[in-house]
Amino acid sequence: MVGTVRVVAVIAVALVLGGSAFAAATSIRPLTDSQRAAVVAAHEYHAGCPVGLSQLRLLGVPYVGFDGRSHWGELVVNARVAPDLSRVFEKLYAMRFPIHHMQFGDTYGALKNVPRDGDFTASFECRQASSSPCTKTANGTTGSWSEHAFGEAIDLNPVENPYVGCGMTRDPTALSYVNRTSYRRGMVNDAVVRAFASIGWGWGGSWSGSTKDYMHFSINGH
Repeated sequence: MVGTVRVVAVIAVALVLGGSAFAAATSIRPLTDSQRAAVVAAHEYHAGCPVGLSQLRLLGVPYVGFDGRSHWGELVVNARVAPDLSRVFEKLYAMRFPIHHMQFGDTYGALKNVPRDGDFTASFECRQASSSPCTKTANGTTGSWSEHAFGEAIDLNPVENPYVGCGMTRDPTALSYVNRTSYRRGMVNDAVVRAFASIGWGWGGSWSGSTKDYMHFSINGH
């Protein structure tokens, strides 16, 4: 309880002061045994993954929710990108970019409390890259590792920023966001793209052709 109160207090200070106060509110830690077990239980890690669990870190950062309030979020990311990503989330926090959900339990563990809207921001998933909605494949994958399998990619507000191709998306809840001509809260904008570009990350919304992954940011842009 004391630890929770401290985190809330630090987030409140970060909201007012920003900068060093935000940095004080962030954390980068190795996964605990229970967290490792939760990742495995959710089938997000298995033998043959391109990184080991020891190479991952739990990145904890404040974020602004759709309710306009400060929240504490957690992402599992590769250790080598965690410090850079903390700076990106500092920029998102400063611009008050709203994030719907970003909790450890949204992606890992028993998944009993996964938000029903499916609109949760996440990073590490040991899986193959998803094929374009333009392409029909047996399992919807490309046969090569996704950057998520390395913990070097983030999907940000997937409902507001769908993966599209040929004017289609596989997520029916995101249909109204396929048209990008009118900006709505939670949609990736130029300032968000610049925040990730500041650490050298590319955006799936800038891919050539009709296939765009508007939620997707990664270390190599793929």
